[in-house]
Amino acid sequence: MDEVKLLHADVDLLVVDKPAGLLSVPGRGDGEQHNLTVHLRRQFVDAMVVHRLDQATSGLMLFARHADMQRSLSMAFEARQVHKRYVAVVHGHVAGESGSIDAPLMADWPHRPRQRVDAERGKPALTHWRVTQRESHTTRLQLEPVTGRSHQLRVHLLSIGHPIVGDMLYSEGWPAHPRLLLHATQLRLLHPRTGKALDFDCPPPF
Repeated sequence: MDEVKLLHADVDLLVVDKPAGLLSVPGRGDGEQHNLTVHLRRQFVDAMVVHRLDQATSGLMLFARHADMQRSLSMAFEARQVHKRYVAVVHGHVAGESGSIDAPLMADWPHRPRQRVDAERGKPALTHWRVTQRESHTTRLQLEPVTGRSHQLRVHLLSIGHPIVGDMLYSEGWPAHPRLLLHATQLRLLHPRTGKALDFDCPPPF
């Protein structure tokens, strides 16, 4: 597993590049100590969680350094004032050059932690996508989630017949890969205290 990379630190917030395979927050067993939050608190004892990435997903994550900033950043996420962009490699050839997936999501209770599309009971979920590269058996996409549902990108891409390469939960029957090819590559927001535009880019390691 790659080392955690610190990309930005000020008195209010931190931005880091989370490696694939590392939990965002404490989990069961080894995950109680082996996670990004505990790792950061060894250097920044005041680091506070604002949002999460799946354990298998790599890329940009934002942490607050005090309660007021945690509240402000959480409100910015809720108000969709934080722009997030991802890169994914999916199985198959996606038809078209760009589009949107508007498919409500909910927990697949008998198969937790899986999520599923449910048009009647699911919560609204919207993802914009654009093709950036085509290869012999895969397509590389740029993804912009408008909402932030659990496993949203993974389930949305499965719903159109193109699961993400390396997705152990949602790509059964497709060729295996050592890691999930999903990476949070861009994060843009206004600093809640200073109003300064913050723009972070982190190229995918695949």
